Amino acid sequence: MNETKKGFIQLHLSVLLAGFTGLFGRLITLNEVDIVWYRMLFTSAILLVFTGLPRVGWRKFLQLCGCGALLGFHWILFYGSIKASNVSIGVICFSLIGFFTALFEPIIFRRRFSWLELLFSLITVAGVLCIFSLDARYRYGIAIGVVSSAVCALYAICNKKASVGVRSRTVLMYQMSGGLVAVSAIIPVYLFFFPSSQPVVIIPNDTNLWFMLCHALFCTVGMYLLQIQALKRLSAFTVNLTYNLEPCYTIILAFLIFGEGREINFSFYLGIGLILLSVLLQTRQALSAKMMQ
Repeated sequence: MNETKKGFIQLHLSVLLAGFTGLFGRLITLNEVDIVWYRMLFTSAILLVFTGLPRVGWRKFLQLCGCGALLGFHWILFYGSIKASNVSIGVICFSLIGFFTALFEPIIFRRRFSWLELLFSLITVAGVLCIFSLDARYRYGIAIGVVSSAVCALYAICNKKASVGVRSRTVLMYQMSGGLVAVSAIIPVYLFFFPSSQPVVIIPNDTNLWFMLCHALFCTVGMYLLQIQALKRLSAFTVNLTYNLEPCYTIILAFLIFGEGREINFSFYLGIGLILLSVLLQTRQALSAKMMQ
């Protein structure tokens, strides 16, 4: 199996695990800052047991911690979007990550813009616009979700640079630890500007505790280890655009579990179709490019 195909398998497994993230955001009855803080705490503890504290240079350590801070901020906004709207709308906003990556990646890596990548991204944007026509009630949640996707695009691009030469488990360990510190500092500022309707909970109940442990183990440790490995074999744009499939998995589950299908109209399905088209086109283009090399 060549490296590109292996990268795609790892990528799609991580997307499948990511599909459950939005569901946990709904199942866990805490506010968004509690969810993120405990998610990073449990993930750091799990990784510490299996990884320990491997040595890395100070510059690399700070880069990884900075990536963790971006990830933590993205998570807060992501769960905030779900709480302000619903699971389907929250994860659909995540589809814009490919568009933001197509804009940010050439600037950060100092390369020319790819018109093909921008075209694929605009197909996704068209799909998201179709979905955004769903209901004006969700505009606040949509706005938070759009910012969340931009932050996540920056995280994936920076993560591709920071993780070079470092084992995947070590990368995730220092990102989660650095992110935990950053989120702890961000929480008071975030709650000042975006007060939550739910109180901050210091000790969660048994149900929330169980959901968060599962969330940390499968949808964080498992998912991000696969994603980091995929990033070493594929471009950040390909990884981020493929993550547009995450809403499809999540929405199907949300339909079955939460009955959100009652709120959906034809424009929603049209938007999902366009998002799927953009992912298929990019996957085909990436595989063709590798075969020609």
